[in-house]
Amino acid sequence: MAIKLTTMMTTLTFLLLLTTTIFATTLAATQPVSAVYVFGDSTVDPGNNNYIRTALFRANHQPYGEDFPEKVPTGRFSDGRIAPDYIAKSLGLKDLIPAYLNRSVSDSELLTGVSFASAGSGLDDLTVDFTHALDLTAQMRNFEEAVKRMERYAGQAQTNWTVENAMFLISVGSNDMLINYFDLPTRALTNSPSSYSDFLISRLQSFIQSVYKVGARKLAVAGLPPLGCLPIQVSVGSIFPSLHWLQRVCVDQQNSDAVVYNEKLQSLVNWLQSQYPNARFAYADIYNPLFDMITRPHSYGFQRTLEGCCGTGILESGSLCNTAVLTCPNPATYVFWDSIHPTQAAHNLLANALTDNVIPKLLN
Repeated sequence: MAIKLTTMMTTLTFLLLLTTTIFATTLAATQPVSAVYVFGDSTVDPGNNNYIRTALFRANHQPYGEDFPEKVPTGRFSDGRIAPDYIAKSLGLKDLIPAYLNRSVSDSELLTGVSFASAGSGLDDLTVDFTHALDLTAQMRNFEEAVKRMERYAGQAQTNWTVENAMFLISVGSNDMLINYFDLPTRALTNSPSSYSDFLISRLQSFIQSVYKVGARKLAVAGLPPLGCLPIQVSVGSIFPSLHWLQRVCVDQQNSDAVVYNEKLQSLVNWLQSQYPNARFAYADIYNPLFDMITRPHSYGFQRTLEGCCGTGILESGSLCNTAVLTCPNPATYVFWDSIHPTQAAHNLLANALTDNVIPKLLN
């Protein structure tokens, strides 16, 4: 009797393992990416800042969301959707990536993706001291809390599978360069652009490794955009006679500094891949697709490139982009929605570039 019971238990254990393997294999075959989890700043924040104390770095007011369903300002720094929304939709996961701090986000929604990003965040402590955004440590704590919620809802096995097969998108660093080096040059007093990039990359490396330690195995890390072409930087650059007096042109040196950072980031991604062969790391190029939109706008249907749609388009962003200022009649003809952030149309193109060039690298 004891032998039969032991045999039966062994058989049941084998069947359970077989069923689990078949389940996981089937899921992997039908859905190569289980979820999209997002960390970073305003470029990928769908509204987490609506729920924290930061007055300037919010977009939960009109005219933000002008091209969103029912013209709802969700907290996205755009006239509508942002890149993670389009990426998730292209993967067949969901139409929109929600903000984790939104209490209406259910446990089941966490299993297909959520954003922990916070507008104004950065890699340098000086950045978040200035903006009062959620730093990456706080964003990681929220992710760990989300994992516990998923485990209670779906069990540890499914949660582990979801995390292991999810795409982790990290987009951060622009605020550090803009706030601490270009516009309020605290770090520029003691650092060269290259040495400051080294500092930021070391911080980013630590964060990426912490994400890996909690189970992430598909990580895409976005580089910096052409910072010198952001409308607000063009505006600041145009007031200095030594640069381009009253001319709206990109600030070449700031673009060059962004390129230096991006080269260092690509080297980091390659090094991480060599150190963790059981994971996939991909550099997400933002610079070249956005720069191409700016320099060849008519190829993409754009008409205006160095000013935003909101207000004058040269300074307004966040709280300054509000109902007291006019907006352009057709945001889809603009690369930028406000003086810093792309329009929904530009976000869609950036998402297409990431879907075509980054996701295949995560699946190889």
